Amino acid sequence: MTDADDRHAWSRPEPEDVAPDVLRVPLPLPSDALRAVNVYVLRDGDRLTLVDGGWTLTVARDVLVRALDGLGAVPGDIGRFLVTHMHRDHYTQAIALRRETGARVALGAGERGSLEHMARRPVPMVAQQGALRAAGAGALADELAALLPADIADDELADYAAPDQWLDDGERVTVGDRVLEAVETPGHTRGHLVFDTADGLDAGPGLLFAGDHVLPHITPSIGFEPDARAGALTRFLGSLARVRERPDRRLLPAHGPVRPSVHARVDELLEHHAHRLDEIERVTVAGEPTAAGAAAALTWTRREKGLADLEPFHRMLAVLETDAHLEVLAAQGRVVRELDAEGVHRHRPV
Repeated sequence: MTDADDRHAWSRPEPEDVAPDVLRVPLPLPSDALRAVNVYVLRDGDRLTLVDGGWTLTVARDVLVRALDGLGAVPGDIGRFLVTHMHRDHYTQAIALRRETGARVALGAGERGSLEHMARRPVPMVAQQGALRAAGAGALADELAALLPADIADDELADYAAPDQWLDDGERVTVGDRVLEAVETPGHTRGHLVFDTADGLDAGPGLLFAGDHVLPHITPSIGFEPDARAGALTRFLGSLARVRERPDRRLLPAHGPVRPSVHARVDELLEHHAHRLDEIERVTVAGEPTAAGAAAALTWTRREKGLADLEPFHRMLAVLETDAHLEVLAAQGRVVRELDAEGVHRHRPV
């Protein structure tokens, strides 16, 4: 299905058989740079298990219903969702379909804090706005605050209801003749899970349902969650190393095409972050003390755009990613990180 000349061919709403009894269904994400999210449909006789659920959008539900119809199935045949993390493009449609069909929803136990935080109806992205101010990007925080709604809508909040099951690291789930192991991979969010199977059913090295932890075309955002806390990049790099220590698998990502080797992409991601740490250290040593200033000195995306060329949401991600790298550099003893009287983190050479 994937045409090497079309990097986005994977996102067309065309289901793809990727392994025996495993169907990849790209569900559209309108007005989203990610284009689509892959939901994986695992068949177990006349019952279905889905890895991730998609975003609660009519167009996404329609694509999913058509894909199930191609299997001779309907949404009522879904018995369970295994959700990699609580972001809306993975979690919310699972909850919406649960209300309709009674399907059970399972989510990593590490996401409990974020869902409980959502239930308290926080100001949208309040944690990110505070982090931007501490990174020296107060003007960007003000810009985001003006663009965001003042509250979370009731219908959106309903789609962040608690799951039926909290999955712990190492917990195993049986789907037909397959056994999927939930592997905790914090970083993108604190409770992110990947689901690992190597049971002999699949030709080659087995499968890793990787969610947003390992993506073939982009580097995942770090620590973007309602109850964001420090240390996200440290957690992410540790999680990449943990996956690299496990046997290699075929990469079944949430965004992008299936790839033959998880290890190959993990190596690229680790190399990217090592290079980014070096770049940000050089900028800091050259005299740029804040994460906002360092982010402005770097380029972003494959097109190497300047920070000012990004729209506000992606500028926010860029500044916060830079700050996460500076946090790691400080932990490694490569820069000094200090909080000034205005509550801004400033950095200087050791």
